[in-house]
Order: sequence, then structure tokens, then C-alpha cells
Amino acid sequence: MDNLAVLSLLALSPILVVAVLLVGLRWPAKYAMPLGFVAAVLVAALAWGMDARVIAAASVEGLIIAIGLLYIIFGALLLLQTLTASGALATIRAGFTRISPDRRVQAIIIGWLFGSFIEGASGFGTPAAVVAPLLLALGFPAMAAVMVGLVIQSTPVSFGAAGTPVLVGLGQGLAGDPGVEARISALGLDMPAYLSVLGFEVALLHAAAGTFIPLFLVCMLTGFFGERRRFADGLAVWPFALYAAFAMTVPYVIVAAVLGPEFPSLLGGLIGLALVMFTSSRGFLMPKQTWDFPPRARWSDRWTGSIEADTSTLAGRRMSIWLAWTPYVVVALLLVLTRTVGPLNELLTGITIDADNIFGTEVSESLQPLYLPGFIFIVACLITYALHRMSARDIARSWKVSGSQLAGAGIALLFALPLVRILINSGPDYNDSGLPSMPITLAEGASALAGTSWPLLAPWIGALGAFVAGSNTVSNLTFSLFQFSTAENIGADPETVVATQAVGGAAGNMITVHNVVAASATVGLLGREGDLIRKTIIPTTYYCLFAGGLSFVLVNGVGLNLGTGLLVALAVALALVVIRIARVPAAVPGTAEGQPPGARSGGEHRD
Repeated sequence: MDNLAVLSLLALSPILVVAVLLVGLRWPAKYAMPLGFVAAVLVAALAWGMDARVIAAASVEGLIIAIGLLYIIFGALLLLQTLTASGALATIRAGFTRISPDRRVQAIIIGWLFGSFIEGASGFGTPAAVVAPLLLALGFPAMAAVMVGLVIQSTPVSFGAAGTPVLVGLGQGLAGDPGVEARISALGLDMPAYLSVLGFEVALLHAAAGTFIPLFLVCMLTGFFGERRRFADGLAVWPFALYAAFAMTVPYVIVAAVLGPEFPSLLGGLIGLALVMFTSSRGFLMPKQTWDFPPRARWSDRWTGSIEADTSTLAGRRMSIWLAWTPYVVVALLLVLTRTVGPLNELLTGITIDADNIFGTEVSESLQPLYLPGFIFIVACLITYALHRMSARDIARSWKVSGSQLAGAGIALLFALPLVRILINSGPDYNDSGLPSMPITLAEGASALAGTSWPLLAPWIGALGAFVAGSNTVSNLTFSLFQFSTAENIGADPETVVATQAVGGAAGNMITVHNVVAASATVGLLGREGDLIRKTIIPTTYYCLFAGGLSFVLVNGVGLNLGTGLLVALAVALALVVIRIARVPAAVPGTAEGQPPGARSGGEHRD
């Protein structure tokens, strides 16, 4: 079979199955992912000619990766339960309330700024696993907490884990190609310097698109989870939202220009967090009217999960704010040290559990149990036991509860990751048909349709790669060379197009299934993945449209062209939305979906 259109549709079918079941029919991921896995197996075997041994090996590879992810989730759950049992969360909540009881401010400080720092230090979905349970403990509905954690998985992601998506994703994805080497030579650079150039372009594109992410965040928070369901309540804090955005993105771009791709998110998030925390404690740009969620009795059933972070039971145990925050400081410090200190990094990464040549194939995978963030979380818990003087009974209970909470995430992830590895391992090295892998086939089909308009679609391919693989790094590894070659074929600047790929791959992290499942598991919200993706697809779409339009303009200049038209249309559309929601009259407090005041919202709510 050599019909590119048909092959593209077949390659897309497992993703469509998952998307329709999760988002369209709102099935839980634990049911949708097994069916998506079956679709991937059928397409791989019947259309791509993959041998059964290779399909089985790719599935085992996915299971190993899933075990690593479950390890991270368990660590995050254990940290939450440890801080709950020690009484630290009661103190942390009181501390944020003293800075501002406004939930919009809390979401921006914890999600956007603290989350960006954690992303820079660790990456791989860790911020959502840290931010979501912390927000839950502060009194956010579980679904709102996860949504915040997912939406900020955008701007900082390309420089997550000390720049891994650029250094490894783009670096390894482009390495060894004669065309790339010729381009680097023509620019008078070597590969590290070339990656710094790419990283700076990535940072510029992200800074432009990411400036509005905190505002998106608070508008979605108030529009989906407010008493009056008014997006305008989020717009009301636009000065603070933009200030917090610039507090991160300005140092982020400067660091990318001066220090390279390792530290933009880490230092941008840290500098922004310190600055905004300092100014917020002194009332700078704080909203005059405090916004909060409706009383818990009026929350929709779909907002809440099976985990309730009780911060009041141990409120009588007095603890300083610094001691309460120490576990998170330990997590951040250990993540930074293990990622940046060479000897320590080599020690931890040198301890691996390997599965080589699975079932006699070339498919191999390994785990680094001491390097994964899950180990960092557990070490932080062990230190917390001593610092917070926890009893053996409280420690044992925290482990038992965390273990029981982990079980729900297993089914979805144990099918999601094998599905992903089948798609990625479907290339000519693993099939009898000589076809490129399914993700590459999809990209080739899209480029054949786009022609010279390709920069507009480049971020969507990056997002697709992240959605499928659950990783900006893997998306870049898969598609960066394809993006480079396509740019050269149409006469576009390859650096800009490759940077746009990286930006789109970061945006795709907001909707990738295993990130959604992992973050949901930390707050007991499994089964609502479709509801979350229906929300996070909004900022993902904005991000890809903005990045694509800006990339086109950078390649072709400002003028009467598609890129300029798209940016103008996007600006007009956002302005019209702002005007419209600002004019929407407030609903009667206490009502939801036409219910009388005081009525509890049912399973559905406007989203």
C-alpha cells in the first residue's frame, strides 16, 4: 500500500479511537486506552506488516516505561499524604492565605511560577504531579487542581529537566544528518552552539505565546469552577496575570540567550516566583475583591475525586512556615542537584534496570530507579519524617493510603504506554513493508497538503507527537529532522521551523493522555480524563495557532500572507471573546446550570 492519504488515516486511527472515547464520549481512560491499544496492534500488524514479536516487544517496552511513571506518581502521592499527616499542609495553606486568599492568585503563583521551576528542574510531567495535590490541599476542587497543573505544562516544557527536550530531543533528532551538518558548518557553528541558537528561538516563540497562559489559566478557573461560571472574573486580574507572566518569561528569554538551553525554565520560574511572592506579600497588583470557589456543598460531583486532603485535623500541631515548606524545598534542591552536578548525575544514572533485545528484537528499554523523580519524592518523605517528628503510625498510614490510591492509575497507563511504543516503533527497522513509522507517515501526509504554508502546521505536528508519546523530548526526537528537511524543501529557515516543532511539542503536553492520567491519579480523579482534555484543548489550540502564525511571519515577513492574517484573526477573535465575556451579566449567586440557589450541581456542568 503506497497511498499516503489512506496510510495517514490508518496511522491516525488509534489516536482517533482514544480521542473519540475520551473526549467525545467521556469514557474513563482505563476503558478507552485498551481499545486504542487494540486498534494500534491491528494497524501495526495488518497495514504496517510488523511482526508479532516486535509488537510484543514494543508493548513490553511501554510497560517498563509505565512502571517508571507509576513510580513517579506513587512518590507524589506519598509526599502529599506525608505532609497531610504531619500537619504541614495546614500551615502551607495558611501561609498562602496570608499572601492572598484569592484562588486566582494562588493558581498563578503555585501553578505558573512554582510549576515552571519544577518543570525546569525535573520535567517529564512532574510539575502537574506536584502542583495538583498541593492545590487540592489548599482547597481547590480536584479537577481544577489538575487543570491548573496541565495548563502550565506548556511554556516551560521545552526547557524541562535542565533542557532535555532541546539538548536530547533536538540534539539527537538532528544528529548525524548530512544536511544538518552542512547547515551548521555554513553558519560557522558546532552542534552545542547550534542547539543554543535553536533554544533561543524556542524561548522567543514561547515567551510570545506564553505571556497569556496565566490569563488563560485564571479565566478557565473562574469560568469552569466559579460560583457564577464567569470567565470575566478571571479577566478582572489581568494586571497581575500579565505581571506574573513577564516575571517568568523575561528572565527565561535572557537566560536562554546568555546561558543556553539548560536553565531558562528553572531560573525563569525561580526568579519569577521570588519576585512575585515578594511583591504579592506587599499587596502589589493584588485584586481588590477576593475570588473563591463556591461552598463545597455546591460543587459538581465531577469536580471532586476520591482523595480529600484534610488540612484541618492536625492544625493544632504548630509548625513554622519554613519547616512546613522544607519538603518541597528538599524536592526542588535534590532535583536541581541530581540534574546539574556531574558526579552525582553519573552515579544515579549509572544504576539501571535493563531489558535488552526484548524477545530477540532490537527493542530495548531501561529504568533508572534512583534518578527518576519518584525516588526524589521518597527521599524527601524520609527526611520529612525526621524534620516533622512523625510517628510510626502516621508514616505507615501514609504508605498504605498512597499504595491504595496508586492502583487506579495502573490500568490506563499499562495500556497507554504500550500503544505509544507500537506507534513509534513501527518504522522500517521494525516492519516488513518498508513504510516509515506511523507518526512520520502522518507528518508526511500533512506536509504534502500544506506545501509552502508548512510553518502554520509545524506546531501541530509537534503537539501530535507529544499527545501520542506523552513527551516533548520524544516528539522532538521523532519529528525534528522531518521538520528540518521540510523547511529546506520549501525554502524556509530551518531553525525557525524546528523551533516551532519544539514549541508545539510543549503545547501538546497539556492534552497528552498519560500526563492527564498521572496528574489525575495524584488527586483521585481517575475516570474524568475526557473532561480535562476538553478544557485543556482550548489553550493548546491557542498555543499552536499563535506559534504557527508567528513562525510563518518570521519565515516570510509581515504582509498580506497567511501568517499575518492568522495572527490578526487570532487577535481579533480573542478581543471579541474578551468583550463578550466582559458583558455577560453575572448569574444569581448560588445557581448553576439553572438550578435554584443552594442546590447541589449534578454530574454535568458547563464546559
